[in-house]
Amino acid sequence: MLTYTQAVVIGALQGITELFPISSLGHSVLVPAWLGGSWSDLVTQGDSDNGTPYLAFVVGLHVATAIALLVFYWRDWVGIVVGFLTTLRTRRIETSSQRLAWLVIVATVPVGVLGLLLEHPLRTLFAKPLAAGLFLTLNGVVLIAGEVLRRRSQPTLAEYGRRFAESEARAEAISQGYLETDDDIRLADLTTKDALIIGASQTGALFAGISRSGMTMVGGLLRGLDHEDAAKFAFLLATPVILAAGVLKLPTLAGPQGNGILGQVLVGSIVAGAAAYLAVRFLERYFKSNSLLPFAVYSLAFGLASVIHFR
Repeated sequence: MLTYTQAVVIGALQGITELFPISSLGHSVLVPAWLGGSWSDLVTQGDSDNGTPYLAFVVGLHVATAIALLVFYWRDWVGIVVGFLTTLRTRRIETSSQRLAWLVIVATVPVGVLGLLLEHPLRTLFAKPLAAGLFLTLNGVVLIAGEVLRRRSQPTLAEYGRRFAESEARAEAISQGYLETDDDIRLADLTTKDALIIGASQTGALFAGISRSGMTMVGGLLRGLDHEDAAKFAFLLATPVILAAGVLKLPTLAGPQGNGILGQVLVGSIVAGAAAYLAVRFLERYFKSNSLLPFAVYSLAFGLASVIHFR
């Protein structure tokens, strides 16, 4: 039986690690396994072929995390929704908000299709402590590789100069009223191919231990975004995917998997939502001047320790 203490701890853990590039599902499997006792029983109880109550609880927390993201980025989502509806009416893409709306849709297609087909079998098969430790270690390797490859493809001084001149010209045009003020202009400069590649990188999160935000950020960095823009695009892309995963799982909580834990789900969701809001607020500031390397080192250390412990 899931206790309220466990619901609070797992809720806070999920809300933070869903957005930090260190895998929420991996930590939801590994932390209880490390604690042992009744905590470890949470991961193994139930029929793994049909999904466990604990996994239903964890995925149910996604709804709260997605709501926190919607609240934090509400202005962006208003622009995206209005932009999308406008393109349906005019059949043209004229503003950066309208283009960003379609980029989000295009980037969501790969993980949406594969998620529907593979989410359940992969989670029931690999949501085990040893597998989660292996994939968390791999997550650290990918984050390091992304940083190394990005640095090797850094723009030249001439390119930096061109970008600075464009930025100054754009700021002047905005101040004179000749150009719309739009915080997402840089994101809207991505191509359809960029969006597909970045979106496809999310599919790694179907494995417990692989971070959705981490893989999406690496995809964004390799397509030319800086850390700040890559993080924001990752969080925008995560919102519909996390929300859909949570909503699709909610009906299972109304069945046998939800018996006796609905109160715990509610408490855990409140904690997860608050933790996610604080996490995204922190990460928005952090990635203005910092990289993925600390998260990579952490993933490697905790992943390897878990592999050794659970081998």
